[in-house]
Amino acid sequence: MAVIHNAQLSPSKLDAITGWLPSQPWSGFTPGDEAVVAGRFRFDDPAGEVGVETILVRTGGRVLHVPLTYRGAPLAGAGEFLITEMDHSVLGRRWVYDATGDPVYADTLRRTIATGGSEADVQNAVDGRLETGTKEGFATGSGADPDSPAVTAVTTSTEGAVTTIGTGHGTLHVLRVVGTTAPAAGETLTGRWADDEPAVLAVLTAP
Repeated sequence: MAVIHNAQLSPSKLDAITGWLPSQPWSGFTPGDEAVVAGRFRFDDPAGEVGVETILVRTGGRVLHVPLTYRGAPLAGAGEFLITEMDHSVLGRRWVYDATGDPVYADTLRRTIATGGSEADVQNAVDGRLETGTKEGFATGSGADPDSPAVTAVTTSTEGAVTTIGTGHGTLHVLRVVGTTAPAAGETLTGRWADDEPAVLAVLTAP
C-alpha cells in the first residue's frame, strides 16, 4: 500500500524530472520543452522505507518512462543517479533517484514481473486517517513464480533508450521511451494509463 500525503514539494516532481531529462541522451528532451504527467503508479517497498514510483511523462508526441525512488537519506554509491534533493512538507528532506540505480526499485520491479504482481494500492492520508485514493496508472507482471529472490545490489548501464539492470537474479531491461523494442524476450511489465494503449515498460530475462 502506498500512502500519499497532502504535502508541498519543492521542487515539484515534474520540475525535478524536466530539469534532469536534458542530461539523459535517450530522452530527446531539451530545456524549455513542454511536458505533462500522463500517468503514474507505485510499487511497495517490503521494508516500508523507500518510496517507489513510476511516472510517465508525455512530451513532443512521445511518452517517457521515468521510475523514481524517494529516500530519507542518501543512497551510498548512487550519486550518479541522484536527480534532486526535495523538501517534503510532511516527510522532510528527501533524496530523489533515477530508480534504475536503486536496488529497492530493482527488487520491487523484479518481484512484480516474476510473480505476476501489480501496482500498489493508493491510500491518501487525510487528517490522521487513510482514505482510498484514485490510481493514475496500472502495471501488471506476466510471470507466475510463487516468489522472487531479494535483490540487494545492481549494476546499471544504458544503451539507446534501454537501461539494463543486472540484479544477480536475472536482468531487467527498462524501456525508457514507450514503444521501444525490447532487446530480448522474457517476462514483462505492462503499463496502462489515461487513454493510451497498454505498453510494455520492462522485461526480465535470465542471467
